Amino acid sequence: MNLLVVVISIAAALSTVLIIISFWLPQMNPDHEKLSPYECGFDPLGTARLPFSLRFFLVAILFLLFDLEIALLLPLPWGDQLASPVLTFLWATAILILLTLGLIYEWTQGGLEWAE
Repeated sequence: MNLLVVVISIAAALSTVLIIISFWLPQMNPDHEKLSPYECGFDPLGTARLPFSLRFFLVAILFLLFDLEIALLLPLPWGDQLASPVLTFLWATAILILLTLGLIYEWTQGGLEWAE
């Protein structure tokens, strides 16, 4: 039998089993909170103009920044095979130093403190 046919049939069988289990396994226990349009704890009948802390956005942007740092540094192990691997590691070190200095600055300015 062709390998491609075997792989496709295994994938189809596994998908079918998972679909059947997903309909059979969950327990349906609806209550007042689950049936309301807002499950996040906000009062849906109140005002939509609630004050929101900007510190949440700062932490979210810092998370995205360090997440992008990982994406930038992911191909670093393959930098050994370039013509000048030392230059690659110098750029990676510069990125890490710049991000570390920015984190230290935010930390010393109190930007990461939740309580005021």
